[in-house]
Amino acid sequence: MTAPDVSTELMQMINCYQVSQALQVAATLGVADQLKDGPKPYEIVARTCGAHPASLYRLLRALAAVGVFHETSNKEFSLTALGACLTSDAHGSRRNYARWIGTPGQWKSWGNLLHCIKSGESASDYTHGKDAWTYRKQHPEEQAIFNDAMTGNSRSESQAVLEAYDFSRFSCVVDVGGGQGLLLKEILLACPSARGVLFDQPHVITSAQQLPTELAQRCRLVAGSFFEAVPQNGDAYLMKAILHDWDDGKSIEILRTCRRAMSPKAALIVIERVVGSPNESPDSKFSDLNMMVQYAALERTRQEFHDLLTGGGFELAEVVPTRSPMSIIIGKPMSIE
Repeated sequence: MTAPDVSTELMQMINCYQVSQALQVAATLGVADQLKDGPKPYEIVARTCGAHPASLYRLLRALAAVGVFHETSNKEFSLTALGACLTSDAHGSRRNYARWIGTPGQWKSWGNLLHCIKSGESASDYTHGKDAWTYRKQHPEEQAIFNDAMTGNSRSESQAVLEAYDFSRFSCVVDVGGGQGLLLKEILLACPSARGVLFDQPHVITSAQQLPTELAQRCRLVAGSFFEAVPQNGDAYLMKAILHDWDDGKSIEILRTCRRAMSPKAALIVIERVVGSPNESPDSKFSDLNMMVQYAALERTRQEFHDLLTGGGFELAEVVPTRSPMSIIIGKPMSIE
């Protein structure tokens, strides 16, 4: 067997941004949705998507070459298992995440990764003159795509979290920075006797998805800032993908705000990626680069979570892995002096 050509392998890695952008275009055009019912000629797909036929064919054949679509000899295309994940209604759909990757706020900021590495500063600030949060507020069309992308991530990860951790022990779960409320909804569906509080900024709460009637009776929506105060009287305080958006100083502020609202018997449940050992776990380490680019923030190792929770008034009790990239980090409140 011929040994792999490492130079060619590296070249493929160098050009991965081309695949990312091609996926973004296919997701934006809704190509995968057009192929859900079976193979179609590229001309029909182009007509439905409003694309230039010859150009769309070149896009589809390139993505077929990396396994996203399948091309027949007569230039018809169908979905593969990978391509099915680009459909809007697939379980674990990645369509909205692919759309978000190519938005100017994300794409252009990554183009200034070198600035991050040399300065330690956010590339978003350098690129757009403002942090990523402010940028998206001023570009509501990108904010909407971002919200949909994050909800899609939660949809694919929530089942893994519920399989790995028993939430039925809690009577009231406060989801701090809970966004559109998808994870909290899944917890309430799995735990019929539990109540929930969805807490986030006013503009996020306003856009939160409507809960089914039977869940709406068990869930309150509260607007505010987790730097100031969070709702009291919960026995579990949940934060999914929140702390990685902030540096240690701001993260400790958030944790201390939660600690002030919690009873000594309440639990802190942090759902984040945990950076793995050297030479493995690329998912968490490239996500760490993304946090640096967007927010001058970071993903953390287990030891870094231990130190962070201690600074925020918690003892790290355990770290529970899931079958998704996320882990469940459990904190117990320490005494407030």
